[in-house]
Amino acid sequence: MKTIIFKTASSYLLPLLLLFAIFILLRGHYLPGGGFVGGLIAAIAFVIHSFANGIEKTRGIIKFHPGFLMPIGLALALIAAIAPLFTGGALMTGLWFENPVPVIGMVGSALFFDIGVFLVVVGVTLTIIFTISETI
Repeated sequence: MKTIIFKTASSYLLPLLLLFAIFILLRGHYLPGGGFVGGLIAAIAFVIHSFANGIEKTRGIIKFHPGFLMPIGLALALIAAIAPLFTGGALMTGLWFENPVPVIGMVGSALFFDIGVFLVVVGVTLTIIFTISETI
């Protein structure tokens, strides 16, 4: 399905969906959303682009194998989960910075855990979809 309308729409949808994925990731602190949902939206953005323009063009945008995101995300989530142990807290207890960050608000270990989940979900989803698409 490589019509000109779909190709054009996918060019506009990719940055919009990635921006929306970041919004959902950051929104997950206080409201529904977070790393898992944001990661799925980001992966969907790349899948739509690959359906419209082909896998090779999408791989050219990403510049690296999406499987590399999985260990980075797992390490980030693990560090965010065990960081409270070093401050005398319990595992997965939220640690927060003193001052809020403009636009984002209060930043703490939960955000880093969500970013790790985001990276794992994007890496797993794109690896599966790209592998399936290459074998067809």
